[in-house]
Amino acid sequence: MRSFFLSFILFCSIFIYPPKAYSFDFAPEIGDFAPDFSLNGVNTKFKNKTKWDLKDFKNKWLILYFYPKDFTTGCTIEAKGFSDLKNKFSKYNAEIVGVSADNEDSHDSFCNSKAINYTLLSDSNGLVSEKYGSWIPPYSDRNTFLISPEGKVIYRWISVSPINHAKEVFKVLEKNL
Repeated sequence: MRSFFLSFILFCSIFIYPPKAYSFDFAPEIGDFAPDFSLNGVNTKFKNKTKWDLKDFKNKWLILYFYPKDFTTGCTIEAKGFSDLKNKFSKYNAEIVGVSADNEDSHDSFCNSKAINYTLLSDSNGLVSEKYGSWIPPYSDRNTFLISPEGKVIYRWISVSPINHAKEVFKVLEKNL
């Protein structure tokens, strides 16, 4: 009798009152405050600066994009796209920051050989990428976040195509001004 009762309770808990299924999107939602970060990185214009934090971009628009690997075809296309539009972004008080698991030496070489004119940050253990729903070990996924001067996520692109992506981001920035 006792086993029947336990079986009945188990049956009811599974089939009559099934647990709710949740689907998770680990990337910050539009309207959320951007997760904080502090990472080492490089910028060819600021040779003496080695660490960047989210607060470094306070009162500025921030294009924070995650990408898999320096020197790969897609990542080079995406990085060059942002470099080509850097002056246009700057006119709107916007900074561009790329994040990948590559180390600072790789970023420095990538910036110098491909003329990347903005900050690249190293997230070797993926902790920041994970906060932004952009970590597929051992690489960062290709996601981009437009962050307002107040630190809120205004727009997000998940698993983007690198071709013309910088132009897409610029158009959305223009619409939000």
